[in-house]
Amino acid sequence: MSRFFGKIRQAGYVVDDIEAAMDYWSRTLGVGPFFYNERVPIENYRYKGEAYQPHNSVALANSGELQVELIQTRNDVPSMYRDFREAGHRGLQHVAYWTDQYDADLERLIKQGFEVVMSGEVGQNGRFVYFDTHYHPGTVIELSEVAGPKGRMFDAIRQASETWDGSDPVRPFPDLSKL
Repeated sequence: MSRFFGKIRQAGYVVDDIEAAMDYWSRTLGVGPFFYNERVPIENYRYKGEAYQPHNSVALANSGELQVELIQTRNDVPSMYRDFREAGHRGLQHVAYWTDQYDADLERLIKQGFEVVMSGEVGQNGRFVYFDTHYHPGTVIELSEVAGPKGRMFDAIRQASETWDGSDPVRPFPDLSKL
């Protein structure tokens, strides 16, 4: 457990082929089912202070309490994922900590000297920030808000993994507007 953030709740992997990665994780590692969104609807996305329109595909599954996130960038929008790939890396890019007190935690971390590089929102109460903590591959830190529908979706994904029998390994993302 991190003394700054609490439990690591997600490990985010940047991959070249998300379909192949989901197949590997589910067949070889037995992790699943994956909930897949070919184009995650990211709003208010900013990278180093500038606004962009990213096209990222994401797949989420759990192994116990730890959520595995697979990310494939589909356009060349500036991002920490693109930076990671351009540096020749693939695999673990970030670890995420979840919070239902996003504003307070973000303020606390900024006061401690953490600098935001990338941010955005996925649905209501689904804000996220990535901090400038890339000291070696896999060390970027994400703070992710889970107070609303996004948190309920993450709960549903974890619950699906608890009884998963290996069938139907790839499923669509739940509709956040209905959670």
